[in-house]
Amino acid sequence: MTMTMSDMPQRSEAGDQSAASSRGPRAATPKRRTFTAAYKRRIIEQYDALTDPAERGALLRREGLYHSHLEYWRAARDKDAPNVTKDKPAGRPPRSAAEVENERLRVENEKLVAELTRTKAALDVAGKVYALLETLSESADSDPRPSA
Repeated sequence: MTMTMSDMPQRSEAGDQSAASSRGPRAATPKRRTFTAAYKRRIIEQYDALTDPAERGALLRREGLYHSHLEYWRAARDKDAPNVTKDKPAGRPPRSAAEVENERLRVENEKLVAELTRTKAALDVAGKVYALLETLSESADSDPRPSA
């Protein structure tokens, strides 16, 4: 693993470790922000209501946004993208109970098929061992024993 200077523990002048470095490397790394659909709609409406470019800039600075955010949100809204116009969670919808049960049964079936294959192989080997022992027993019975 490659380490950078930001991964190294930071020391204060007193020699104690700082709080950020005690949580691990890159503990202070910023996280990607997510915005709700309601927030996006509200900001677009506020921005469109303003006419003075200075006021628009002040709104963007106050909210910590870029103009490209608004452009993207407007384009998605005009395209009627579901993550902008509706307060629906993003991502794959949860699986239904039937799908979960099918997956569980599929996994169980695969395990049982593997166990059956092993059992058949063991029975086949046991049958061959029995046949070999039977042959050896017959040959031992038919051989004349030398008298002493």
